Order: sequence, then structure tokens, then C-alpha cells
Amino acid sequence: MGRTVGISGPGLDSRVPVDVVLRDGSTVSVRPVQPGDIGALESFLGGLSPESRRLRFFTAGADLSGAARWAARAEDRHGLGLVATTGEPWRIVGHAGYERIDAERAEIAFEVADALRGRGLATILMAHLAQAAGEAGIATFVADVLPENRRMLDVFRESGFPATLRAGDEGLVVEFPTALTREALERYEERERTAAAAAVAHFLRPASVAVVGASRRPGTVGSQVLANLLRSGFEGPVYPVNPRARTVQSLPAHGSVADLPEAVELAVVAVPAEAAAEVARECALKGVRALLVLSAGFAEAGPAGARRQEELVAVCRAAGMRLIGPNCLGVAGAEPPIDVTFVPHRPPPGRVALLSQSGGVGLALIEQAAALRVGLSSFVSVGNRPDISPNDVLEYWLDDDSTDVVLLYLESVGDPRNFARIARGLARTKRLAAVRAGRSGAGARAAASHTGAAVASSDVGVEELFRQAGIVHAESLGELFDVGALLASQPLPAGRRVGIVTNAGGPAVLCADACHGAGLEVPVLSPRLGAELAAALPAHAATGNPVDMLAAAGPAEFGAALTALMRSGEVDAVVALFTPALAATAAEVVDAIDAAGEGAAKAVAAVDAAAREAASPRGPRPGGTRPAGSPAVPVVAVVFGETPPERGEGAVPLFAYPENAARALARAAELAEWRRTPAGELPALDDVRPGAAASMLAAAVADGGRWLTDGEVATLLGSWGLPLVDQRRARGPAAAGRAAAELGGPVVLKAAADGLVHKTEAGAVELGLEGDAAVRRAAERMSRRLRRAGLRPREYLVQRQAEPGVEMLAGITSDPQLGPLVACGAGGTAVELIGDVAVRLAPLTDLEASRMVRSLTTFPLLDGYRGGPKADVAAFEELLLRLGALADAHPEVIELDLNPVIVGERGAVAVDARVRVEPPRRQLPWPAVGAAPPVRNSPQPKRGQEPMSADGPRPRVGP
Repeated sequence: MGRTVGISGPGLDSRVPVDVVLRDGSTVSVRPVQPGDIGALESFLGGLSPESRRLRFFTAGADLSGAARWAARAEDRHGLGLVATTGEPWRIVGHAGYERIDAERAEIAFEVADALRGRGLATILMAHLAQAAGEAGIATFVADVLPENRRMLDVFRESGFPATLRAGDEGLVVEFPTALTREALERYEERERTAAAAAVAHFLRPASVAVVGASRRPGTVGSQVLANLLRSGFEGPVYPVNPRARTVQSLPAHGSVADLPEAVELAVVAVPAEAAAEVARECALKGVRALLVLSAGFAEAGPAGARRQEELVAVCRAAGMRLIGPNCLGVAGAEPPIDVTFVPHRPPPGRVALLSQSGGVGLALIEQAAALRVGLSSFVSVGNRPDISPNDVLEYWLDDDSTDVVLLYLESVGDPRNFARIARGLARTKRLAAVRAGRSGAGARAAASHTGAAVASSDVGVEELFRQAGIVHAESLGELFDVGALLASQPLPAGRRVGIVTNAGGPAVLCADACHGAGLEVPVLSPRLGAELAAALPAHAATGNPVDMLAAAGPAEFGAALTALMRSGEVDAVVALFTPALAATAAEVVDAIDAAGEGAAKAVAAVDAAAREAASPRGPRPGGTRPAGSPAVPVVAVVFGETPPERGEGAVPLFAYPENAARALARAAELAEWRRTPAGELPALDDVRPGAAASMLAAAVADGGRWLTDGEVATLLGSWGLPLVDQRRARGPAAAGRAAAELGGPVVLKAAADGLVHKTEAGAVELGLEGDAAVRRAAERMSRRLRRAGLRPREYLVQRQAEPGVEMLAGITSDPQLGPLVACGAGGTAVELIGDVAVRLAPLTDLEASRMVRSLTTFPLLDGYRGGPKADVAAFEELLLRLGALADAHPEVIELDLNPVIVGERGAVAVDARVRVEPPRRQLPWPAVGAAPPVRNSPQPKRGQEPMSADGPRPRVGP
């Protein structure tokens, strides 16, 4: 797994680097500079060209030894220095640092090795420094740049930071804020996309390939991979590596990677797991760009295998070499042709891309694709995925012109925020369907809060979340291919109305029932359309819907009925059902169905081309799914009994049963509806104070995580503008009575004690209390009850009793695979019993919050059920938006429970709140390998260490 930045005390643990991805898909490691780096820094600076040194230091004769000492001691000057390293043994290829000018400003300088220029390293180092400086209280960076240093000026302009330039004493002075603006984040997302796509291209579009472990023995992995590669039509050089053979499959064999005549782009490794790391070292020394490790026996095989995998990844990281696998099936592509899998049967080329996290499932998927004649544009098996992940592959397919449909088998999502972002972009212009295994994981996780329990007990989580990202969620591998075949050959339906054409009544009834069960409609056809069908069909044909043409119907009748339905505008999809009879063969009828559906197949290309032209991956959605002048009505067929001959790409998809066809059409209709629905906007919350919340949360997670105290909860909610009922804390019964007198009116009394989770069940809540004495007596009763239960009251909470309203639940929970989730539902003490909950990925857009609330079965209670007053739904939606923003900003918040939230006629207010925090797995806002927390640095010198003056030249920006 990619190494991540670790935090130790107030500063950065300099022993643990973070691996980042450059624009060309290669990696380098970034870590804080150390005093022991002086020699390596001097070698790095000495390796810069004379022009680069002049642009960096404003003179070609800089004191490099002094500059190295200055760079290695940034922390002594209340600053931060970073180095980028690569190679084994490592060498420095980039340096960046800042030192304070005053309390809010710092001067920044950085330089990059000449060989790595243009790969985005300077921008990545700048992002690291900016986030670290912001956390240290520095608001502005200042840099001195020579006017002729165009490359560095371009770095500032293209970074997304709003930089300003002015003339200085020795050149130009650049100033920009350290805060990562929305534009800067979008630029980094675009860089990440480019870097990920470039990395995957090394595997699917290599110029040359070596097969390490190529074998002459049939039936082995090394033999099958080499045979598949040669059979695929790969156009580049192929080098078998086998120390015990002179030739392998008629190609000259090489004894080791070191003996290869060139540095190949891709090395496929099919050797025992114990030898893989040594092969990787040979590949690194040879300059191989990408490593595909098919071998098993790594992290999936226990602790010893996990250690082997760590060693393998470390070798790849040190060399900047990208890795797919280990324990994978390989990769294949149709254009340009390549197949480095050990699958015996290869599907035909086509427009469907396939990804599997399981080698065994991947093998089954490819076999199924070959059997169903589903053409593949590419296939990727990611295996244990310690480096290249499904997210990276999706980024590649985003701009792959040979791919229209993407099918996924997922066991985990990896980085859920990136997954959702990438999937949304991909689903705007391509069709995306997935099966996710292990969906019961969230339900198995113990959840102490009402929100966590409600989400864990709900079976809608993954379904809702995939729908939110525009992913067609298939329930099984069979359904995945059913949906994939439809998406690959047919346009998306413009609605849910289905026309059924059949030559037998029984299957038509089953099909109509299946459509109804899948949420589709089977409408009654108009008299006009009925008359048109009657004129073209046998005399006794039923021209309602289903259209039963009777057993004598042949190809001509099927073609006429399908054409009439598709042109009518009365249905959005057509299902053709054929039961073999004396009048025609399955092959003849299927040919007629294909001919009628040819217009639909052409519409697919028109729709997808229009979508790509109208919407970039970051732009708006296309407005619809039906091009002007095109019927764009999908056609599917169910053929009983006979197996029709093989057909070409783009033919109407055939299903075994009506239920399969109905489910596939329903999934396609859901995708079409998602595309037509506006995405909404994230809220602009100008009144929040995330910094105040962050400092409190950092202290709370310092000891490993816990439930927040009532005071900390109030601080967190107040920082994000989340309404909490007016309340006072009191240390004893007498103080609780005085607090009630201060608040006035009816109050609610609650007790707090260590180990007390659900207050109502423990008798730690009393409502409708008025007056000092009543509250004091209630507190004394609570104290006795809790002590009998072994709990010691720590304090009391006295709250103003909320106005009447609808009790709702709102909260945050964290799925271990999908990340932070926002939930809402019916509230009160019966949350788990009612089970009415809606879940979405954080953060929420305004439209997602609105749809969330309105999807609840209990929404009518908010909307004035049976003449009751209408609640302030807008206030509840705003509360959800704020929760979504909080969850996105503070991943350390693992559970947040607002229950109940009283939604009245004017406003919504939480009357009880609980929050649990744990150390987060935060994501970098720049290209990084694996999950990593941001770089932090304390502005203070280490204890017992006096600040030192700079012993090198002042910081200036170089190339």
C-alpha cells in the first residue's frame, strides 16, 4: 500500500513519506527535510544546470553547501522544508520550503531536478506547503522570481491560486493565499485525472512488453500469458524472460530482465511470490515504467504474504514504477490490441470496458462476455490493488474514445470521495454499471448511535449511493451482463412505458408482471395505434398491450409491430417475446427484430456523441437522452427454446427470461432519469467556523478517539451553524434548578454520565419541568436511578423545551468503504423500529437534500398530514446541507446523531446531540498514492532547541 504521512506530536514524522503521482503517471516520495539530508541536498543542487541554479539563486555562483545547510534547517526558522525523493538508494529530485516573514506571511522557494520538469512536481510541492502553512496560521505566501523565469511564473498561474505580481528590488514578487480555493482544488483534480490516466496507459498502451516467467510448458500462467499476447496482435516488441530456455514459443528468451536489449515499458511478472520483489528490483534498474504482477501469495495469503507485498510496493515506489496486482488476472485491450491475461477464451472487440477486483470473478466475467458475444474495449483485473486502483482505471476510461460502457465488479471502493467524483463525471457521458460484493459489511459493524444503527439496519445504502453517483447497481453478475448488453447496444429509454410484442400469451403475461415488479409501466395503447397494428397483423391478433400476434406470427409481423410501436411515441421501450412455432424459426424472427432495432442502435451512437459534445467531465449534464428526429426507443428480445446463431456487435440484446429483460430495462430507465435530473449545487456557507471545530476535534482524537462531551458537541454544532436548543450545563441538582430559572418556562432535564449512551432508556430524561424546585427534585431522582445502575452523574443539561413539531432524525455515519454518509429519517425513540431512513454521500447538493427528505415514507408528516400544520421543510433541508459540509470537512467525525430534531412551523432545532470521533484517514487535495493526511508543521522550534539564523542564501524560487 502507498506509504502515507504520519503525525507525531506537534510536527511531522519525518520517517514516513507520502507517495505522490506526477503528470506522466510515475511516482516520487515527498517528506519533510531532515538535518541529515545536507549531503543529498548539496548533490541535488549541484546536479542542476547552471541556468537552473541562476534562476533559483539569482546567481550562477551560489554557495551550494550553504544553501543545502539552509534548506535542511527550515524547522529551526519556524518554517517547513520538503524534499521529493526517488530511486533505491534514494536521491533528492525536488525541494521546497518556507520560512516566516511575520505572523501571517511566509516566503516560499522551491526547485526541481531538470529531468523532472514539466511533470507537475513543483505544483504538488507548493500544494503541500500551502496546506501545512495554512494549518500553522500562515495566510499568505511570498516568492521572489526573476522576470525571465517563465517556467516558474507559469507554475503559479496554472496552480489555481489567485497570485498577484508586482515589481521588487531584484525581480518580480509573487503573492498568493495559502488557502486552497475551489479553482485550485479543481485544477488539482484535473491533474490527478491526467496522472491516473497516464499511469494506466502504461499497462493498456505499452510500446514494449517483457513476460518474466514465460514458459514453454502448456497450462502454466507464463505460457498462457505469452500465447495470449502473441495472439492478440500486439504490435510492439515482446521479450520472454526465462533463465532456463533459449527460446520460448519461437521467440528468443533472455536470462534476466537485465539482459533485455531495451528498457521495456511494461513487465508482466509470472514467477513465484518469493521471487517477485527481486524481479521488481531488476525492472527498476532497467528503467521499466509499469509492473503487472500476476502471482498470488501476497497480502491475501496472510502475514508472510503481506510482508512480501510491502517489499514489492517499496521497490516500485522507490523507482517511481507503477504496479497492477499482485494476485490478479492481468489486463487486455482491443485498440491498440494487447492481452496479458491467462484467460483461455478472448471476447470479441467491442465498446464495453470491464474491471474486476477478483481474479476468479474476472475470469468468469470474461468467459461470460465471450459466450454472450459482448465485445470488450479493455479489461483490467486490479488484484490486491496496493497501487493502481479502480479509481485510476475509471479516470483512464473517462477519456477513452473506444469505450462507451463500463462494467465493474467491486469488493471495496478505496477512496470513496474520489470514487463518487470520478463516477459522476464518467456517468455523464458513458454508461456505468457495477456489482458490489460485501454489501452487508456496514450492517455487521456495531453502531452505538441512532443514526449508525438506522443506516446499518437499512438495505438501501449501497443502492442509494450508487444511484447518487449515476451508477447502475446490478444485484448479480448475471444482471450486470444483462444490463451491460442493453447499455452497449441500445439507447436509454426516455421514460418507463414498455410495449410488449409476442406470439404467445403466457410469456406476455409474465413479462407484464415482471415490468410492473421492476417499476415499469405497461400502458394501454391508443385506438389510433391499435388500428394501425390491426391493419398490419393477423385478423385475430390482440392489439392492446401486450400485442399478441398469435402463434402464426412470423418475421414480417414482428417487424411491423415493432416499427409501429417504436414510432408511436406511446412507449419508451419495447420487449419482443418469441416462442418457437411452426411459422418461423428463431433465427428468422431475431433477424427481423434486429432490423427493426437498427434505428435504435444508430441512436445510441448519436446520443453518446451528443452527450460527449455537450458536457465535458466537469461540465453540465446533457439535457436529455433523445436526439431530435430519432426514435431512440430501446428494443430487447426474449427467445424461448431455440438458440439463434451468433450475431454481430450492436444487435438487439437477447435475454433468457422476461424477468431479466424487465430488470435490465428498469436499470436503464433509472440511469436515464439520473442523467435528466440536475445535479444541484453545494451550499455556500459563509457563516461557518471550521477552524474552531478543527482545533477542538484535534484535541479530542489525540488519545485515539472518543465520544465528545456536551460542551464539545455544542462547540462543533455552533461552528457549523447547526441549531441546538438553548441550554445550560449544571454540576448538581441545585445548580440545575438555578439554570432552569435562568431559562424560564418549561424545560427538559437530562443527565450526563460516563458510559451513558441512550438517556431515555436509562431514565436520564424528564420533560415539561417548570420552576427551580421541580427541576432540583427531578435531578435528585435521576441521580438515584443512575447510581443504582452503576453510573455516576457527571453533570446535568437543562434545555428550553422546544416548540411542538415533527420529530426527525439527522446525522452522520461513516461506511468503512464508502466514507462519510449523511442520513435523515423519522426520529424519536423508535428510530430503529420504524426504519425510515434516507442516506447520501457527503457533501450534499441542495437538490440531493430535497430529494432525500421527500423520499421518506414519513414525509407527509412534515407536509401537513391529515390537515396538520406544515413543518418548515426548508429549515430541515438546510440542516442536512450543513451536516454534509461538516462530514466532508471533518472525516474524524465517525458518528453524529441529532435525535430528535424538532421541525416546527418556523425552523428546525436539535434537542439532543451525540458525536463520536476517531483519527481520520484524510485525503490529499493533490495527486497521491493511497490515503494520506495532510502535511502539518508546528511554527515553534522543538523543545530545548533555540532558533537558528539562516546559514544559506535567502529563499528564492527556481525552476
